[in-house]
Amino acid sequence: MFKKTSFMLAGTLMLTAAIVMVSKPALLDMQAEAASENGAQADSSLMRSHSPILGQADAPVTIVEFFDPACEACRAFYPLTKRILETYPEKVRLIVRYTPFHGDVSDKAIRVLEVARRQGVFEPVLEALLARQEQWASHGSFDESAILDIASEAGLDRAAAEEQLISADVQAVIDQDMADVRANHIRQTPTFFINGEPLDPFGMQALIDAVERHVQATSEAEDGQ
Repeated sequence: MFKKTSFMLAGTLMLTAAIVMVSKPALLDMQAEAASENGAQADSSLMRSHSPILGQADAPVTIVEFFDPACEACRAFYPLTKRILETYPEKVRLIVRYTPFHGDVSDKAIRVLEVARRQGVFEPVLEALLARQEQWASHGSFDESAILDIASEAGLDRAAAEEQLISADVQAVIDQDMADVRANHIRQTPTFFINGEPLDPFGMQALIDAVERHVQATSEAEDGQ
């Protein structure tokens, strides 16, 4: 079972990307430590009630991804995380944490994603923005109208979104996620945690291996009950 799954995911890995460039948070104050070093606090800050969930909501294995929609590496990883969810539909879920490391372009895209979550169209809007990332975030450019055009084509109610994008509720979500970025000492996107453990070493194969270990462990625990 696990050998077969590894082969399937390895194929996805080869097709996804040969080299992943990791995005550096140039705009984040690297010296700011907004939270204490307390481990329990760091654990609780990995997921919030507003965090988008892809996959089965009560799955026993949780991947947390600190994610920037303008990040090329995040785009490169998305087919792999999607394939993992498809491979383990009852075992794995993905929690997305907003991490706007590319300035205004990231902030705008994240606001659109959060509004899409509230409208119930998060996943199609996410996939559309990633698929056409070069149209709105290529080489540091910022095309706000393209972000909204793409999101609208994917199902976003643009008229309703105009007011929601600048709402205090959406701003509060972004502020909380940035506080959690600092609390967990996030320095690059994507950054992954699997069931609370940071992915180390970083890489596509490392993510596959870590998820498979946790899936196998939960399966063995269930079999032993």
